[in-house]
Amino acid sequence: MEYRIGNGYDVHPLEDGLPFVLGGVRIPFRKGSVAHSDGDALIHALCDALLGALALGDIGRLFPESSDLYKGIDSRILLRESYRMVVQKGYTLCNADITVLLQEPKIFPYEERMRTTLAKDLQCRKDMISIKATTTEKLGYVGRGEGVSAYATVLLKTKE
Repeated sequence: MEYRIGNGYDVHPLEDGLPFVLGGVRIPFRKGSVAHSDGDALIHALCDALLGALALGDIGRLFPESSDLYKGIDSRILLRESYRMVVQKGYTLCNADITVLLQEPKIFPYEERMRTTLAKDLQCRKDMISIKATTTEKLGYVGRGEGVSAYATVLLKTKE
């Protein structure tokens, strides 16, 4: 059995009046992510972690902003395609550990729905997905409410 680890990072500015999607869940908030896609920083970081573990590139290369094909796309589609590539290479997910940096809104009430959504897309048990959130104690662009960022780490293994 072979194991691979990958990490990913993503950031998006926040702007008034846009929808806010995180972990595949639309969260009521006065601001949303500015992005070519739906701006789901959590899923984008997770895609990059999955792809990076197997040296398959990154979402910017595979799903470029320069393509109208991805304009406004649901990031769950990108996640499913990224994971399809992982499975095609003979690997499966052991676990994913994700940290979101966001001053507001508080995402704790949505974490279980996010985990359920991601587990469905990654064809795994919900207990294999960890989502944590933290603020930056009002420091930097996150602390000023100007953006959201996310880190993801995954462990993959060859199928038994």
